[in-house]
Amino acid sequence: MSMRAFFNSIREGFRGIIRHPLVTMASITTIMLMLIIMGAFYMFSVNARRIMTKLSQRPPIEVYMMLQCTEEQRDFVANKLGSNPDVIDYTLTSPLENYESFKSNLGSSSSILDDFDYNMYLPYTFNLRLSDPSLADAVCTEISTYPGVSKVAQESNVMTFLTRASRIVNITTAVSFAVLFVIALFIISNMVRISVYSRANEIEIMKFVGATNNYIRLPYVTEGAIVGLFSALTSWAVVTLVYHQVYDKAMRSIDPGSFYALATSRSIMWHELVILVVMGLIIGAVGSGISVRKYIKV
Repeated sequence: MSMRAFFNSIREGFRGIIRHPLVTMASITTIMLMLIIMGAFYMFSVNARRIMTKLSQRPPIEVYMMLQCTEEQRDFVANKLGSNPDVIDYTLTSPLENYESFKSNLGSSSSILDDFDYNMYLPYTFNLRLSDPSLADAVCTEISTYPGVSKVAQESNVMTFLTRASRIVNITTAVSFAVLFVIALFIISNMVRISVYSRANEIEIMKFVGATNNYIRLPYVTEGAIVGLFSALTSWAVVTLVYHQVYDKAMRSIDPGSFYALATSRSIMWHELVILVVMGLIIGAVGSGISVRKYIKV
């Protein structure tokens, strides 16, 4: 196809939008609604994965040092944990801090520990945060070999749940996007087919006078891409505005540092824009290309 024929096809694609305003509006509305659903689900999945990531980074792993461990042994464990790429961070708790924590948990009954010799019975402990809960077993096995370590405690059931939950969220997100994409593609291809059907005779004439398949198809693909782009920008604006309102209301009573804090609209809106624009262009262009394929086989 020559450059002149290429640009002429592009120009015809823009004209097609003006020639069939009802079909264009129906296509825009259809794609926009599907992209709004995709955008809303994307917002939900981002926050679900964000919460699961925060929870999984705080697994119940605690390292108990020997009661008579030396300062060199504690420093060795601290250095090993600090250099471990799977450990996000850790905290060292002294026997006095553990003693104060026990008393605080007992509340009004804390007086029974007033004469308790915490230096004799309470060890130093390390609390860990991991980047991935599925790495807990390997990390705990390694830490248990460090000198001065008495035992490493973890809740295996909790770790297993966190690992499975993270996988379920990721798989559900991928499957849902795929299903929504197929549904949107099917709907828009049927909507565009109406426009193509009204020009079936014109397409047949073009074929008989020697027009190539690509020359006939390109205006429809261009038309679909433009409709998809406009739908994507509109749906992005709607979803972002609604999410901003939801965020403002939901975060009034939630600490931004909490596990349950939502992601800010600014932190995800541009990623969402890219996803919706790409999805809109693909749905519009591919859906139109599928619709016109039947009528160019003369």
